[in-house]
Amino acid sequence: MVGLRVLAVDDEQPALEDLAYLLRADDRIGEVLTARDGASALRLLDRALAEGRPIEAVFLDIRMRGLDGVVLGRLLAQFARPPRVVFVTAYEEHAVDAFEIKAEDYLLKPVRPERLAEAVRRVWAATREASDPDRKGRAAVEVDTIPVELGGVTRFVSSTDVRYVEAQGDYARLHTSTGSHLVRIPLAVLEDRWANAGFVRVHRSHLVSLKHIDELHLGSGRCTVRIGDTEIPVSRRHTRQLRDLLVRRARPGRGE
Repeated sequence: MVGLRVLAVDDEQPALEDLAYLLRADDRIGEVLTARDGASALRLLDRALAEGRPIEAVFLDIRMRGLDGVVLGRLLAQFARPPRVVFVTAYEEHAVDAFEIKAEDYLLKPVRPERLAEAVRRVWAATREASDPDRKGRAAVEVDTIPVELGGVTRFVSSTDVRYVEAQGDYARLHTSTGSHLVRIPLAVLEDRWANAGFVRVHRSHLVSLKHIDELHLGSGRCTVRIGDTEIPVSRRHTRQLRDLLVRRARPGRGE
């Protein structure tokens, strides 16, 4: 297959050269363009579209003079066919912005070759699988991740590992088989983002992964679901929808 056509953007020349060098060393990359600022990056992207050779991914620094990376990322998200975005930055505090923009990955400088290779793998999988209608839904689940802070280190938790989500004010707590993570993202945002990934709202304070539900209990006018050792309440207005979804998934030839 033809390699990815990507754009590296950084206002520091040594950092830009290092990033471009590492990208060109990856067999999945076909061509690497470079830009020193956001305005130049937009011009390159427009020219590539006009030539009929669109850029498939942008590896983007955040703190740059003029148009910074977060603003540029939001502009790219409005394209009719937006390129995949990977942030490459020395700052951890923009991880939530990256999630809201639906960035493919978030790398911290100095960039380790193995982490960059993983980001390229995600971009490669997302772009190639998105063009295959039979795999598009699965790809969205496989590559969707959310940044969490663990001891000053930003890690990414896959939506496929999340069993259920619990609202805590403007925050949400992600529950996995190995623990939980508090993230600064409202439950409603996750509900919208993961609607096609098998997550459903069952209560004003809970979002659950359908594939992780072990039992559904109905009785005495009360409905709950069990996920592992946890029992989660289901509000009346969500009960029928949840029951119907579970029944459809259980039928042969339906669901996952």
